[in-house]
Amino acid sequence: MKNASLADFASALASGAVKIVDLTFTLSPEFPMIVLPPEFGQAMPMRIQQISRYNDAGPGWYWNNITLCEHTGTHFDAPIHWYTGKDLPNNALDALPAADMIAPVCVIDCSAEAAADDDFLLTVPAVEAWEARHGRIPERNWVLLRTDWSKKDMRAYANLKDDGAHTPGPDAEVMRWLVHERGIIGFGTETIGTDAGQGVHLDPPMPAHHFLHGGGRYGLQCLCNLDQLPPTGAMLVTAPLKIENGSGSPLRVLALVANGA
Repeated sequence: MKNASLADFASALASGAVKIVDLTFTLSPEFPMIVLPPEFGQAMPMRIQQISRYNDAGPGWYWNNITLCEHTGTHFDAPIHWYTGKDLPNNALDALPAADMIAPVCVIDCSAEAAADDDFLLTVPAVEAWEARHGRIPERNWVLLRTDWSKKDMRAYANLKDDGAHTPGPDAEVMRWLVHERGIIGFGTETIGTDAGQGVHLDPPMPAHHFLHGGGRYGLQCLCNLDQLPPTGAMLVTAPLKIENGSGSPLRVLALVANGA
């Protein structure tokens, strides 16, 4: 890219011709965490411990210690997170290519379907219908599933019932197809996980994790403001913390959108 192109991009940002949409929830101790069956290890909620705030412990500065699971709030899943990706090369956060952290994005709007059915599953025919309107999903694009789930009150966000969570997500065949037939770089959702709340009952169980990470691809979850993105044409910035051998990380997900798109 020529210097003039970078300068034009900077000018477009400064003028508002390209706007930045924040797709990130505020990270706080109150944000809902995924809950696994009791026989498994559990992710701990975020904790914030104040070190000092312009007081005797530090008269001129304010700072905190934080403790949190890698998979807290709006977060990124690396291939090493799932057993299908555990033996891949460069599968942890500190080994991921920086070039993968800026990529185009396709947004599939299933908000009406999710409003009618908490257990809505995205299918290949639904994506093919989307492609008939917007064009084939290009390789190395993110695919984000818009359900408007992020607009729910936090008390209803996890939607836990006696048999587990009931939240929308992809079915098994669409995840295999997106990874192997469309070559996506990753898949993202507005819910706590990339899989449906009842995804453990699909074949294979938790197919988004299974196919994404087995294929060396990435996951994003707990996204918001997807209703502000066009179906195609935006760019996603997804740089997780560079944690040694990390399986995931909270991050600030930003979308670059041409104003008027």
